[in-house]
Amino acid sequence: MIAEHVRDAAATAVVFGFFASSWFGWAQEAPPPRWRKPLVAGAVAAVLVLVVGALVTWQHWSEGTAFTAETSRAFGIVVGIEFGLAALGAGILAAVRHRDIIPAWIAFVVGVHLFPVAALINYPLIHVVAALITLVAVAAVPVARHRALPVSAVTGLGTGSVLLTAAASSLVIALLGY
Repeated sequence: MIAEHVRDAAATAVVFGFFASSWFGWAQEAPPPRWRKPLVAGAVAAVLVLVVGALVTWQHWSEGTAFTAETSRAFGIVVGIEFGLAALGAGILAAVRHRDIIPAWIAFVVGVHLFPVAALINYPLIHVVAALITLVAVAAVPVARHRALPVSAVTGLGTGSVLLTAAASSLVIALLGY
C-alpha cells in the first residue's frame, strides 16, 4: 500500500482530499437531516487533509515522482477518457430523464479510471480505492431505492468516505516518509 515517492503520496492526499470534499458536498443535495452534520464534518476533514497534504507536497516537490514524460502523457489520456465517459453518460442519463443516477454513474467512471492510474504511478493503495469506489457506485442505486434515499446522498457519502480515508492514509504514508 506504500507509495514509491513521498511527493506522490502527499499529492494523492491533496487530490483525494479535494474530491472527498466535493463528494461530501454533492451528498448534501438532499440527504436525510441527520446526515447533514457528518457530511459537513467529512467535507471539513477532507479540506484539512488537503491543506496538510499540499504543504507536504510542497516540501518534497524537488524529490522523486512516478510522473515522467511518459506516465504524465498516459495519465492525461486516462483522465481525458474519464472526463469524456463521465460527461457522455451524464448527458445520456439526463436526456432519458434519469438525472438522479448521474452521481452513481460518475462514481463508477471515477472508480474504474483509478485502476490504470494506480498501475501508472505504482501506488497499490489506489487499486483498493478504485475497487471500493466502483463498489459504492454499483451499490448506490439499489441501496438508495431500497431505503428511499437520494442516490446523490448515498453515492456522495460512500465515495467521500472512501476518498477521505485514502487521503488521510496517503498523508500518513507521506509523513512517515514511505
